[in-house]
Amino acid sequence: MGMSSYLDIMRNRVREQRIQRGLSQAELGAALGVSRQTVISIEGGRYLPSLPLAFRIARFFDVPVDKMFDPQDEVTES
Repeated sequence: MGMSSYLDIMRNRVREQRIQRGLSQAELGAALGVSRQTVISIEGGRYLPSLPLAFRIARFFDVPVDKMFDPQDEVTES
């Protein structure tokens, strides 16, 4: 499976969690040490964060990383 296909099935709850806490994308980026553009790309599913960044995001929102970044059911080839 190519990277673009992988991105298509990776869902995340970054936007949902950010909005629940009343944070702007810039505020979240500053808290995580990344740019606002990085937050926008992660929320839009165009960028998969590195493992350390994924854990920082999950810890920031106090959500398990596997709940924050949730790949849909794996496609099985028959």
